[in-house]
Amino acid sequence: MVLPAQAQPARDDSLRALLRAQPRLDTTRVRRLLALATELRVKDVTQATTLAQQALRLAQRIDDPAGEGEALLLASMLYRRQNQFDRAREYAQRAQRLCTRRGDLSGQARAWLQLSLVHMLQGNPTPALQAALHGLPLAEKSGDIVTLTRLQANLGDIYHLTGSYDEAVPVLRAVLRSARRTGDRQVTLTALNGLGNTFQMLKQWPQALAYYQRALRLSQELGDTSGEAGNETSLAEVYGLLGNRTEALAHGLRARQLVRQTRDDYNLPLVELMLARAYLLDQQPDSALALAHHGLALSRQAHTNDNIRKATDILADAYAQSGNFEEAYRYRNLHMAYTDTLSGEDTKRRSSALRYGYELDKKQVQIDLLTKTRQLQAQKAARQRLQLHGLLAGLVGVVLVVGLLLRNIFLKLRANRYLNDKNVEIAAHRDTLDRTLTELQTTQAQLVQREKMASLGELTAGVAHEIQNPLNFVTNFSDLSVELVDELEYELAKEHLSTAGRQTLDQLLQELSQNQQKIHEHGHRADLIVKRMLEHSRGSSGEREATDLNVLAEECLRLAYHGWRAKNQGFNATLTTVLDPALPPAHVVPQDLSRVLLNLLTNAFYAVAEKSAQAGAGYQPEVQVRTSYTHGAVLVQVRDNGNGIASAVRDKIFQPFFTTKPTGEGTGLGLSLSYDVVTKGHGGTMSVESREGEYTEFTVSLPVTVQEAVF
Repeated sequence: MVLPAQAQPARDDSLRALLRAQPRLDTTRVRRLLALATELRVKDVTQATTLAQQALRLAQRIDDPAGEGEALLLASMLYRRQNQFDRAREYAQRAQRLCTRRGDLSGQARAWLQLSLVHMLQGNPTPALQAALHGLPLAEKSGDIVTLTRLQANLGDIYHLTGSYDEAVPVLRAVLRSARRTGDRQVTLTALNGLGNTFQMLKQWPQALAYYQRALRLSQELGDTSGEAGNETSLAEVYGLLGNRTEALAHGLRARQLVRQTRDDYNLPLVELMLARAYLLDQQPDSALALAHHGLALSRQAHTNDNIRKATDILADAYAQSGNFEEAYRYRNLHMAYTDTLSGEDTKRRSSALRYGYELDKKQVQIDLLTKTRQLQAQKAARQRLQLHGLLAGLVGVVLVVGLLLRNIFLKLRANRYLNDKNVEIAAHRDTLDRTLTELQTTQAQLVQREKMASLGELTAGVAHEIQNPLNFVTNFSDLSVELVDELEYELAKEHLSTAGRQTLDQLLQELSQNQQKIHEHGHRADLIVKRMLEHSRGSSGEREATDLNVLAEECLRLAYHGWRAKNQGFNATLTTVLDPALPPAHVVPQDLSRVLLNLLTNAFYAVAEKSAQAGAGYQPEVQVRTSYTHGAVLVQVRDNGNGIASAVRDKIFQPFFTTKPTGEGTGLGLSLSYDVVTKGHGGTMSVESREGEYTEFTVSLPVTVQEAVF
């Protein structure tokens, strides 16, 4: 996979070149220093911090308050990433004071966001919530949608931290929808992580794993190694809680590798704690104790109360497992104390009071605004009355003219309103007719396709029935001829023939037997094709109904796997399902779509079985089914790790009677008819991606309406 970070060096070099080429100490240099620091914030946070400090000093020197505010905010974010929370808080407070003096509402909102994040990472939910509630109205007034969405995402995380999971879920889902609309992938990542954390605490493991896996894929696409390490850590924790020590260790070791590569001090304590949990599951309390003690020391240095709570929990379990119950009791008391600090009743009461105060302040602002508006209207009315009284004395003679003019204006306005209403009505009728025409065209195309498929089915069935009878005669007579050849050989064996004559007869009999076997083999293949044609000619009800594709996909995977194992004794494969829990229902013909999925899955099992026979014991066959929703369509993807499809024939696989299987093992009709069912029968698309020797992945995309997609 090509990550976005691979394009990074070119931008770094261009910014450095601009800084070297133009050494003038002006606002442009401040902006370029900030841009370079932003580019390096993930790859080299130390150098990024140095550049931000240079930009800050230069902005102060040349009296550039806007640049100074941006430098303070960036420095606060960079120190927060390095777990230097005191310095991060100091720079955020300086930025907040500077932006307040300048009247910069967006800057103030971003400063409150940084303060909220610092408090939350240290496990102080009450001041974190207070800072977020300060920033929300400022972001709303300034129209800063990005900061507003990030503050709302942080609110969801704070609700999760305080144990208010029922409040966290709707907030984070709203943030996820907003981030998708605005294209803010970083906030999308934050919302996915927050939802995973919340469902984990609710012990809804499938939803937690699904959101963590989506977050892991997105962090990999963004080149966010720190986020990737965090998601690997979260997956390790969930698998550990499920008792799956193999997956927990695998994800934990992967997270530690990423943290070491990037020198990520922020995620290091949490990674060590998750590894300690995995070693505890693996009955290795000594390793768990060493990692947990080190993680606890790092967490205490950074003052991150949530990590301290997790460390004390692991230490209590590890000491109990090793038989040291005195230490286990001590750390269990510490764990309970930190748990009460983070999510106790006092914290919840203070958080609720803050939220209530925030809502009350919003209502009071609305009331004050309404009162002021009414006062202004009353003052304006009074001024108008005074002006009217002054004018009445001099304008009595023109009252009739004004009345006529007003009458004409009224008549024109009424006529214009009537015309506007008519125009709106005509436009509505036009839109209705356009929609109706589109629906009729779609329905007509589907009817034509159904008629074609029905005609093709009838024709296929007729042809197949006509072919099957003479084909049975060919196959049966070839079997009879083989038996006659055997009898002829038996009778000739009794005759006394010369050596040369015997050899000639034996050769002729052998060739005759081989010819009969070929006739039988190809007759059997033709019989298979006829049966497949009859099978595909069977029609379905054609009635569409709302279908849960997650359930349909799992059923087809199970049926295809057991069907293949019934025909191939000893075959085993790893079955993987990654099903989107928020997948909307799709209106499809279930019988037709089942045929499509069963065909794709049967082909996948054939591919991995073929590679397993070639690769030997070191190869593990795997078939994966994934579902997802994107851009008004639901996707069903079938992937195998077989031999793949050669690029030379990849464009032909949906053609009728084209097959990549050896002679006698495929008819070439399955993918062709599946393609027609998806594209013509359901208005969707069907595509394939493959790499020779590695994998093949088929993607079925089915459109859903707006109403179906609401979830």
